[in-house]
Amino acid sequence: MSASICATILGCLGPVLTAREAAFFRAANPWGFILFARNVESPAQLRDLTADLRDSVGRDAPIFIDQEGGRVQRMRAPHWTEWLPPLDMVEIVTAHAPQGQGLAAACRAMELRYRIIAAELRGVGIDANCAPCLDVASAQTHDFLRNRCFSDSAEVVAQLGRAAANGHLAGGVLPVVKHMPGHGRAQLDSHKALPTVTATRAELEAHDFVPFKALNDLPMAMTAHIIYTDIDAGQPATTSAKMVDVMRNEIGFGGLIMSDDLSMNALSGSLGERASATIAVGIDLALHCNGDPAEMAAVVAGAGTMTTAAMARATHALAARRIPETVDIAALQADLSGYISG
Repeated sequence: MSASICATILGCLGPVLTAREAAFFRAANPWGFILFARNVESPAQLRDLTADLRDSVGRDAPIFIDQEGGRVQRMRAPHWTEWLPPLDMVEIVTAHAPQGQGLAAACRAMELRYRIIAAELRGVGIDANCAPCLDVASAQTHDFLRNRCFSDSAEVVAQLGRAAANGHLAGGVLPVVKHMPGHGRAQLDSHKALPTVTATRAELEAHDFVPFKALNDLPMAMTAHIIYTDIDAGQPATTSAKMVDVMRNEIGFGGLIMSDDLSMNALSGSLGERASATIAVGIDLALHCNGDPAEMAAVVAGAGTMTTAAMARATHALAARRIPETVDIAALQADLSGYISG
């Protein structure tokens, strides 16, 4: 990879890449791209769009999406599978499993689920998914996140998260675990406001950090826009050097770390300032999602080029995108339905 690659992942405005957007991406050279529902119409259209995005930078750039299932699912019926929210599916599978086999059944079902999702993504040229959520649910978890989690047990989240990651990787798709180091205690939606978590570091280490530590060998993670007052009361994790130290050295995550969307209202300052602050504290990539040209220009200028360390982690992550074997999606869906229907 060229040393001139910008430390960004960027979105585009619609279902077709415009000449203006292509020229901007060619000049900016972001490391990757991200797609949303506004970019999705049909399989043929998506294949054209993903090919055009890669052509704009002249390399096999990774293309991301949020295809968790449930509410956060950008590709939907009739072209792609509709999914229950992760927590709902875990509860159903567990209820239908023979006594004592609930967790094993849920893990197998989750691996099948994300193997199917991976096949559908690769079929349209998408090779990275912002999933699974390793946030631990609780009674206080905000509604925007709660049923996107797997469980209220940190150990169960870790096991189901591993199964989901395995499904992605078997299908040649990079999983991006989120929201590191844990969003489950947040009582605000970080899209709208900045959540503050007041749990002690010891409490976080014993609970919230557990799934991320268990999966610290995976290729990519996404940050949480949350202040953890016992570690850094002044900055959310995305722009906190202290929190990056926790992610790297306490959690032990050695992979590529991307920010959550810099456009979210949890962060303050201009878009350029947010991007600059994110990269300055050691986050590898700044994510900007809405495709607004002026905002993207500011983010590109603020983020600058990828560091040598980030480039090395990026190379390692891309190596995980192995070409998957062809699978019969209908057969996988039939297998999965057995876990859901009992």
